[in-house]
Amino acid sequence: MITGAHSIIYSSDAEADKDFFKNILKFPNVDVGHGWLIFGLPPSEIAVHPAAENGLHEFYLLCDDINLFVKEMAEHSVVCSAIQEQRWGSVTALTLPGGGKLGVYEPKHARP
Repeated sequence: MITGAHSIIYSSDAEADKDFFKNILKFPNVDVGHGWLIFGLPPSEIAVHPAAENGLHEFYLLCDDINLFVKEMAEHSVVCSAIQEQRWGSVTALTLPGGGKLGVYEPKHARP
């Protein structure tokens, strides 16, 4: 039935952000024409949280070692926020070249 998931990140500098995913994170990709890149993602998971309204969504990347991830991003001059400890994981937010923020966390919870 379902074969995957497709997420969209909107950016005021899409070319810079596509370069980041391609060259820094080294995500596999295909060009579907006219420079539109679709990136493959590592295995994913989804959680459903209660909310007062519908239509709110969040997107995070997961890593095995948040401290190492932040260090590697610094080597590429990618700014990450201070690591926050939450009950569900250690969390940072990186600033994409286009200026947007993207959450990254090392989960403390079991993975499906």
